[in-house]
Amino acid sequence: MEASVADMAIVKDKTEGNGLSSNSHKVVSLFCGAGGLDLGFTNAGFEVCYAADYDAAAIKTYNRNHPGDLGRVVDLLATTVEQLCDSIVEVCGKNPNISGIIGGPPCQGFSRGNVGRHAEDPRNQLALKYAAIVNSFYEKFGLKFFVFENVPEIRAQKNKSFLEGLRKELSQNFNIYEQELNASNYQVAQARRRLFIVGVCKSSGVSEFIFPAPSPLKEMVVSDVISDLPDPVYLSSKLVAESIPYHQNHWTSQPKSKRFETGVMPVGGRSFIQLDWKKPSRTVAYGNREIHVHPNGKRRLSIYEAMRLQGFPFRYVLEGNMSQQVKQVSNAVPPPVAEKIAQSIMEQVL
Repeated sequence: MEASVADMAIVKDKTEGNGLSSNSHKVVSLFCGAGGLDLGFTNAGFEVCYAADYDAAAIKTYNRNHPGDLGRVVDLLATTVEQLCDSIVEVCGKNPNISGIIGGPPCQGFSRGNVGRHAEDPRNQLALKYAAIVNSFYEKFGLKFFVFENVPEIRAQKNKSFLEGLRKELSQNFNIYEQELNASNYQVAQARRRLFIVGVCKSSGVSEFIFPAPSPLKEMVVSDVISDLPDPVYLSSKLVAESIPYHQNHWTSQPKSKRFETGVMPVGGRSFIQLDWKKPSRTVAYGNREIHVHPNGKRRLSIYEAMRLQGFPFRYVLEGNMSQQVKQVSNAVPPPVAEKIAQSIMEQVL
């Protein structure tokens, strides 16, 4: 089945956003995951020349959906800045003319969904590594901007000293601007709050950066993006991805709880959150057994339905097993939000 009109409006075909000339604005994507942030930037006219993530399944997804086989499996915590530079030069050439770095370091150490979170979580060091890479790339490549994405909880009081240190590092060569954005304000059928920090090179002459204004269009709700989909396939030991009708990711777990027989979910808790047709989805951030319940109450969402709630287009396909796909869709930046930020940078900074 062909992509809907909504697909075409939300995200352009990848042939429009890639294959750009050598004069295009190139970006390096760190912690790229499945590539939602990258998709938004390419749709806005940027060229991603290198992408890195430690998750092999996510990189397989990335390279399936983004041309050029640019995604690399890289443990950025165990990789020196110099090694990363060498890898980028190997892929992009000796003078890659990189304009920016984009990325969202893993946020489990800050996330409200992690009950054991604490400021000293080793994963938090990835944010500081990101800052070190930004400053090194400013010196080496003349970086003009960066985009840093994370959960709003990074600004919690318990993380105050960590965030102050991160801001200090990021502001060595850049003026930094912070704003919490809700995806539901940008034509995404999901209430997803995330903090974005945009850094603009101090020598650029840009005195201010303004984040994209909310869309004037009517807020999108769950029914706008998944009500017309056929029923998904249930996971089984014999299921082959290529045989799944409609879309390769339109599959979900077999409903086993008796709650699915009644279609009425308990109030409260995390495991049986039922979506409302007439409201934006709750945040797409799932544990392996906590995928939101479909509005009909009879089953959980399919992976593809979750992708639609994130604003991914019909043509996009996630690779890996179910838990790997759940992780990828949960961690992704909604492409429509990324595209708006990218457009603002293109207009104000470059």
